[in-house]
Amino acid sequence: MAYARRPNGNSGDRSYDGRDREARRIEEKKEAIKAWEPKTSLGKDVKSGKITSISQIFHSGKKIEEPEIIDVLLPNLKDEVIEIGKVQRMTKNNRKMKFRVVAIVGDGAGHVGVGAGKDVEVKAAIQRAVENAKASIIPILMGCGSWQCGCGTQHSIPVIVRGQCSGTTVILKPAPRGLGIVASKPVKKMLELAGVNDVWSFSKGTTKSRYNTLTAVYRALESMNRMKNMGEMKLAATQK
Repeated sequence: MAYARRPNGNSGDRSYDGRDREARRIEEKKEAIKAWEPKTSLGKDVKSGKITSISQIFHSGKKIEEPEIIDVLLPNLKDEVIEIGKVQRMTKNNRKMKFRVVAIVGDGAGHVGVGAGKDVEVKAAIQRAVENAKASIIPILMGCGSWQCGCGTQHSIPVIVRGQCSGTTVILKPAPRGLGIVASKPVKKMLELAGVNDVWSFSKGTTKSRYNTLTAVYRALESMNRMKNMGEMKLAATQK
């Protein structure tokens, strides 16, 4: 008895399936932006076109409360689920279980965010984690701070930074061009989404918690935005 062959039976067809899913995902995002009705003043300014750049929001210091704002201003943003776990909470009647998801987002061009979300369903938890990550997006100061390199391009970070979350500490050091990202898989993925190509990463403490580790990396990158000479470094980076 002969069986009909499935149209997607080989590896080549699988790649086309992946492209189709990505195309559908882009179309769904466009439709969601069209149907978006802003609830905050910041969202209304973005929807009307008064704000056209994410840097305008960073300079104003306003808080991003709607994920659609990021979808409009950073259309090339990508998200990645790092961890899916289960958490339990004891109530008077019984134990209630929820899924906890850790996600990161970035455009590969100097913007990154990290977030966590909980829900009784995995899909809803992923959506909340991605939305929280979008709301926490920060700009990253790029540069070449390695004494071994000195090429002057924006492939790494300009200075050594340190971040801490709970009992986890992460130190990021500039690396020479071509070295790559020397870090664990979650940290490496986050730095790749941020647009950093070369960096040394050192972690200590309770590094088993991926959320704490990624939050420590996030705070380390964020610390560069509070430098006194940040404006001069940004101006020098744009002139190169």
